[in-house]
Amino acid sequence: MRPTRAMLAVVTSAALLGTAAGCDSATTEDTAATILIAADLELTGSGASVGTAYKNALELKRDQLNAVPGGPRIELDIKDNRSDSKLSAQNITQFANNSNVAALITGACAQCVTESLETITARKLPTISLSPSSDVVLPVTERQFIFKLASNPDHNASALVSEIAASDIDRFALVTTTDPYGENMRETITNEARNADMTKVGDRPIAPGDAEVDTAVAQLVALAPDALVVGALPDRAQEVAVSARKAGFDGPIFFDAAAAGDLFLSGEAQKASDGATMVFSQTLTIDEVIANTPAKASRAAWFSDYTSRFGTYYGPSSFAADAVQVIVNGVQRAGGTNGDALRGAIETSQLDGITGPIRLTPTNHSGLMPQTLVVLVADSGRWHLKA
Repeated sequence: MRPTRAMLAVVTSAALLGTAAGCDSATTEDTAATILIAADLELTGSGASVGTAYKNALELKRDQLNAVPGGPRIELDIKDNRSDSKLSAQNITQFANNSNVAALITGACAQCVTESLETITARKLPTISLSPSSDVVLPVTERQFIFKLASNPDHNASALVSEIAASDIDRFALVTTTDPYGENMRETITNEARNADMTKVGDRPIAPGDAEVDTAVAQLVALAPDALVVGALPDRAQEVAVSARKAGFDGPIFFDAAAAGDLFLSGEAQKASDGATMVFSQTLTIDEVIANTPAKASRAAWFSDYTSRFGTYYGPSSFAADAVQVIVNGVQRAGGTNGDALRGAIETSQLDGITGPIRLTPTNHSGLMPQTLVVLVADSGRWHLKA
């Protein structure tokens, strides 16, 4: 039996108050009445599709939290970095100079975080990155104030290689982007494939922006791989799939979690991706899941609310929503917005988030657990849970 809307509302209210399973959010008398969260996002430029989804999610989550009686008031200060790390550095400096900012959320751009590391650390500004790159939080000893809520390269690679091996595929080609995440993914999936006695016949890097991908993809198709593995953000991943089909590749395509975007596929990408496999959070297809636990019901409510407001569901939106919840819970546990205290509270966060289980520790600043990932298949223009 699927939950009614009223049931979802009850569960959502409990989750928004920080009472979801595994969440410790005890308050003190000094807890801030208003929590100002800054966000540096890619709202224009090559990362705009993901950045816009993050903005949508932040605003929806803010509105949900502000509707809960007795809770702190959440305010957002969102700036567009235009997918440019230099402009991002300027934005982050402005945020750091505002003593009212309690915490910072950054988008998919890894360089935007690493190039502002000194500013973030000096200001003691707790920062949650929504980038899939592991570079934003490693090494932890040099990134004490930086945390991450997004897919992890090692988890993605392990899940993908397991799925490829289960499909009796021995030879594959790999496409990744020439950015920190692409480099992370190329290294981790190469190592995982080697351990599984699989053969990588070749790999090609593609720029993360708007440059053409046809040449690189055609070179890989010419190597006659049994499968094509793609590690890239949604727009680029779909372009690779379209390019591969145009080059005559008719084998299976496997996307890593960074490729998750809209629930529905359209245009050339729909045909090119039909039958493709992707690993990502179950929340992207939570409408196909019986919400028989409070956590699943909360995820179903988020899916419904996001879809109702924005017309369709976008997978990574849950990263941004979870980031806000982690910050709010942290402020409540820390008893205020002091940078050191809030960092310490975030560093020990545990909750069943909208994306999945989140566990942060002093030695692990990347919160999503590997069991967050499930296998999805594209069919008839949308993503489905693999049967």
